[in-house]
Amino acid sequence: MTERLKGKVALITGAAQGLGKEMANSMIEEGAVVFISDINESELKKTCNELSCQGINLDVTKSEDWISAIEFIKNEAGSLNILVNNAGIGNGGDIESTDIETWKLVHSVNLDSVFLGCKHAIELMRDSGDGSIINISSMSGIVASHNTSAYNSSKAAVRHLSKSIALHCAKTTNLVRCNSIHPVFTRTAMVQTMIDAAPERNIEQKLIQQIPIRKLAEPKDIANAAVFLASDESSFITGTELLIDGGLSAT
Repeated sequence: MTERLKGKVALITGAAQGLGKEMANSMIEEGAVVFISDINESELKKTCNELSCQGINLDVTKSEDWISAIEFIKNEAGSLNILVNNAGIGNGGDIESTDIETWKLVHSVNLDSVFLGCKHAIELMRDSGDGSIINISSMSGIVASHNTSAYNSSKAAVRHLSKSIALHCAKTTNLVRCNSIHPVFTRTAMVQTMIDAAPERNIEQKLIQQIPIRKLAEPKDIANAAVFLASDESSFITGTELLIDGGLSAT
């Protein structure tokens, strides 16, 4: 523990498990006061007990939930310095097989939530004196796939929205920054379940074959990047994307 985030207050969405949980743990280790949110109440409670942090029941697609969450943090901590928009869902389907309901759902969770989170958090972050918004996109927002049209679209939009937010924040205050993180295939519990469910398909090896450094990313790899962007070490970095892809985008 080096206390790189000492004195900072963070909110991480979709943090009951997976990447969000790992980022929360890393930020707590670095001295931040962390609030986590999720719609999975049982997992949220379990993670809060494990990490000794506060949980917020937050449906990231609902404006009123965001308003309540930000007000809660303001009352409890008095400030907000770090916002990690991590909540998201994946859904397969090419353009012909994807129905409009699935398209809307994926964009609502993956994209609308980022819009709402930033919209409602910026004022408190500005008043808090400094701030770093970190939007978790995906390599799928950089490199497209034929069978994930809605997911590709939503994650690509998060990348460009982040740039627009960064420019807005730079214009209205030089204290709040906004960047996006784009992870490649990462060994989360969800990905591991997919790998274990069909050993005959050798999914892990197929994923690894696409990554030049020949291994999956680990949750800690993404958490380390988030800590960097949340810290004062990245104080001159805004409006950009951080690719954690093992060289995939270079091919």
